[in-house]
Amino acid sequence: MSFSSAVTKAPKTFGRSWMSSSIGQKTIVALTGIVLILFVFGHLAGNLTIFLGPDWINSYAQHLRDWSPLLWTVRVILILAVVLHIYFTMLLWNSAAKATPQKTVFRTQIQTNVFSRTIRLSGLIVFAFVVFHLAHFTWGFVQPQYAHLNTGEGHHDVFTMMIYGFRNPYIVAFYILGLALLSFHLSHGIGSLFQTLGLSNRTLQPFFNAIGRWIAWILFLGYVSIPLSIFFFGLGKDFVK
Repeated sequence: MSFSSAVTKAPKTFGRSWMSSSIGQKTIVALTGIVLILFVFGHLAGNLTIFLGPDWINSYAQHLRDWSPLLWTVRVILILAVVLHIYFTMLLWNSAAKATPQKTVFRTQIQTNVFSRTIRLSGLIVFAFVVFHLAHFTWGFVQPQYAHLNTGEGHHDVFTMMIYGFRNPYIVAFYILGLALLSFHLSHGIGSLFQTLGLSNRTLQPFFNAIGRWIAWILFLGYVSIPLSIFFFGLGKDFVK
């Protein structure tokens, strides 16, 4: 093999070997996890504008529609992040299951608590919850009678759609369950990011784990505050009959 051909093939070989290694796969899972966590924060910030009244959240939703190229760019990035996150998580899961001699070590060092033992299963359930959420508020399949509500100005009436949606006790219960599982998943995943990216050690890891749990359950409280406020405290009753 000539020197030039070796140089040409080296980056490709390195890329394949890195992505096939557990370190490379864990790094991809961690980086895509960061992307998804940032989205969860941004999505919550937008949703919380419902407490400011219909004009705020409807304006927020309309701005997203007006910035369609940017919105679709974000959507593509998120879809790619979700696919890579799930794919490489499943590869790691499969590799761990096949490594029979190392199974005890794996369980002892990695799966040391209830969060890590169930993170993969909770991740799959969270994915199903996200699909339901999209079917509910984005695609309009769950409550189609509210999917095409609009304001008097011809804009999509997200406020009224959310008020009607979270007046249903079954939907509220399902959202709380889904958000609890999401927080359960994040409570371990956030702490693991620092370890995977080499930013932690035995001394700092308990601190990062605690931060992960705090962030996860703050997100949970932020998200569930919306359906609970609508269902139990009548949020929006002054605007929607």
